[in-house]
This record gives sequence, structure tokens and C-alpha cells, in this order.
Amino acid sequence: MNEDTGVGYVTPWQLSECVDGGGVGVVESSRCSACSEGDVVTSFNWPWQTKAVMKGSALQKVDPQVVDGHLSYFLGAVGITGLTALLGVREKGNVTKGANQTMVVSGAAGACGSVAGQIGRLDGCVRAVGICGSEEKCRALVDDCGFSAAINYRKEDIPVKLQELCPDGIDVYFDNVGGGISDTVIAQMNNNSHVILCGQISQYNKDVPYPPPLSEEIQETLRRNNITRERFTVLNYMNKADAALCELSQLVKSGHINVLETVVEGIEKMGDAFCSMMKGGNIGKQIIKISE
Repeated sequence: MNEDTGVGYVTPWQLSECVDGGGVGVVESSRCSACSEGDVVTSFNWPWQTKAVMKGSALQKVDPQVVDGHLSYFLGAVGITGLTALLGVREKGNVTKGANQTMVVSGAAGACGSVAGQIGRLDGCVRAVGICGSEEKCRALVDDCGFSAAINYRKEDIPVKLQELCPDGIDVYFDNVGGGISDTVIAQMNNNSHVILCGQISQYNKDVPYPPPLSEEIQETLRRNNITRERFTVLNYMNKADAALCELSQLVKSGHINVLETVVEGIEKMGDAFCSMMKGGNIGKQIIKISE
């Protein structure tokens, strides 16, 4: 929504132009050799419309059987969001089975965070602690996603709860939010631990570069404890996408990963759903269902 998005892979929305985002749908007619009537296709730049004419080069054909017919999963757990979680943990988290590691995830009840914590547990973390913004989200993380525990940052003392829930310190931090919450987590991280810098949602409306600058105190903590904190952009790892999506599909279909979604029906609800998401009203992926 800013004139400068701060990243090369997303262009800003333009006034008087149709808003776009990730979408999935069915081809009704085609003049493109790559797509046929009835194909299910997805795109990162799907217009917010009930029907649209799109270039075939902008579409990716997908197989509904990969998600047992849950087409919305292509926008979340078996799409770019799931890839971000899986490859973020694998490429930057240094999770090792048998190493008694503890993972903390901020923004944990979102589409990416909820999958990242589950991947961390599957890959060998003995604890996965989520930080989120409501009691309902805390319950979903523990009961539905297998997190060891969850912290409601709106009501609980985060430093105290982290000490209680992570008695052996923190080895992996999947960071979706930045700001004060991340400073608090980093302050309790172990030597030679790893921050997966996935997002900084708390900082996006501030006039600062990305990644936002850290305080001298936090920078010193990173240096003193030899904590790696490297920006992660999933588009840099697309050579691994096909294998990762296949694995995500198998994990979801087998029930090893549980998918959280908040589904709103009707294109007329698009604006309300978007604003709700930005205020944290969603649990898991925010989905708008336009038609059957």
C-alpha cells in the first residue's frame, strides 16, 4: 500500500486499478496453449474480481488432488506460505534431531507461523512455543497444531512466560513481527542460536528501511551470543519449491500438519476481511471464498 513496498517482488497497488493478491480458480475458457477449460490455476497477482481475463504466463496450473480438493490450501500451507515456513526453518533454523532444541514463533497463529511451528516439531525441536494475540489463538496452536505452549502477548508478561516455558533457553526463533516482542525473545536466546527473519509486521508502517534497524543493546546481544539473524526470502529458494510442495502436500494429507484457515464468503466482504486480518482477526490463512 506504500509507494515503495521495500521489496522487489511486490509492486504497490495503484489508485483506480483493481487490487490483487494470491488467488486460485478455474479456467472457464482459454486462448492459451498452457491452460485449458476446467484447469485449476493459481497466481500471486490474482485480481479481486469474480471473473478476470489473465495472461497464461501469469498462471500456474495445479492439481486439486495434491490438496484433497481443498483449493484454498494452494494459497497457504501447500503454497507460497507453506514454502516460506518449511524452507525458512530448513535453510535458516539449523534444527537438529536429538539436540533438545526449543523454537519460538511470533505471529504464530498466522498462516506462516502456524506451519513453521509444526515443521519445527516434526524436524526435531522438543518444544515449540507460539506468541499470538488472543486466548482463542493460543488454544488453536496447542490443541490443533501441536505447539507445546502459547503466549497471549496482549495479556501475559512475555519475558516471564518465556522463562517459564523455555527453561533451557531458545535455540530457534521464527520471527514474523519484529519490534519489542522480538527484542524480548532475542534477549533469552542461547549461544549459537538462530533467528529466522521472515517478517517484521509491527514495523511496516514506520519510516524505516527493511529489515528495520535494531537497538545497540540487541545488536550487542546478537554479537555476544553468536546468534545468526539473516533475512529470509522464499523466492531465493524456488529451485527447492517442487520438492518442498510435494512434502507439504504429504504432511497435510497425512495429518502431520494441521491447516488453520479463516474463511469469509462473498467478494463484498473482501475489504472487511482484509482490515480484520491487519488487526489480527484471522486464525491461520485469511481466505475469501468468491464462488464454488
